Amino acid sequence: MTQPVSPPRDSITDKVPQARPTAWRGLLARADVRTLSLLGVLAVLILIGGITKPDEFLDTRNLQLVLTQASVIGVVTVGMTFVIVSGGIDLSVGAIVALASVWATTVATQEYGFAGILFTAVVVGVGCGLVNGVLIAYGAMVPFIATLAMLASARGLALQITDGKTQIVTVPSVLDLGERDAYVLGIPPLVLVFAVVTVIGWLVLNRTTFGRRTVAVGGNPEAARLAGIDVRRQRLYLYLLSGLCCGIAAFLLIVLSGSGQNTNGNLYELDAIAAAIIGGTLLTGGRGTITGSVLGVLIFTTITNIFALNNLQSDVQQIAKGAIIVAAVLVQRRTASTT
Repeated sequence: MTQPVSPPRDSITDKVPQARPTAWRGLLARADVRTLSLLGVLAVLILIGGITKPDEFLDTRNLQLVLTQASVIGVVTVGMTFVIVSGGIDLSVGAIVALASVWATTVATQEYGFAGILFTAVVVGVGCGLVNGVLIAYGAMVPFIATLAMLASARGLALQITDGKTQIVTVPSVLDLGERDAYVLGIPPLVLVFAVVTVIGWLVLNRTTFGRRTVAVGGNPEAARLAGIDVRRQRLYLYLLSGLCCGIAAFLLIVLSGSGQNTNGNLYELDAIAAAIIGGTLLTGGRGTITGSVLGVLIFTTITNIFALNNLQSDVQQIAKGAIIVAAVLVQRRTASTT
């Protein structure tokens, strides 16, 4: 009987070193070049701020202010990132923040104290997200139209509630969160909330079935449906998530400003979309990162702060933001065409 021929010793040992380059290539493939680029841009902006206004920009209080201002729009951007990754859009986030903030600061609501204000802000945000989700997922409305209608309606209702007046918060426990005595190791509570929302958002998008379904729906809704994903229900959940983030952001804005106004959240939808875009989220859906979106928020907030410290006009600031958005979209298109 013919004995089986064992493979040459060299052929076995040759396979071992091949595994190492493969593993290294896998690690290198995971390195997010875009994230590193955004960190580089942020570092350059910090350098510019430190050179132009070293005493003011690098002051601890100013850096705390930058992070605090980034926290409100940052929470909104986390929710927006999920929506855009799924192939949708939400133009109503700024109006929802305004409506939630004024509804939570009415005299009747403030009688219930801290819990009443927080609960109302979150419920109003989730309620608006529910309306958006039902209209888009089960009413087959285009997200652009449905959220545009919500934008107009929420702004109008916020104006009606306030009658165009500023509603001052009188609840001490809410106002105290904005004081320096409430800082934890020099970090404002609003920044801590933003950090928690960011971490949870990253984990949900990258480490859960919900996140994988979101990417699948954004990449190819029909393929996702054939794979057993309830696309309509998933979209409903995503707009509920966006509304929840708006409610949280509204409460943070109440703490930051100590009031509720119908003009709150002005242009938040544009800032959130822009931050998500430059962070690497595709407007066509199917790809996005929470980390990139947060870095986008920090970049825009830092630019605003530098312009303010240098007494530069706001129109120049808007032009700079527009140029950054155009450049980011062009990079996205070039990257998509080469992959």
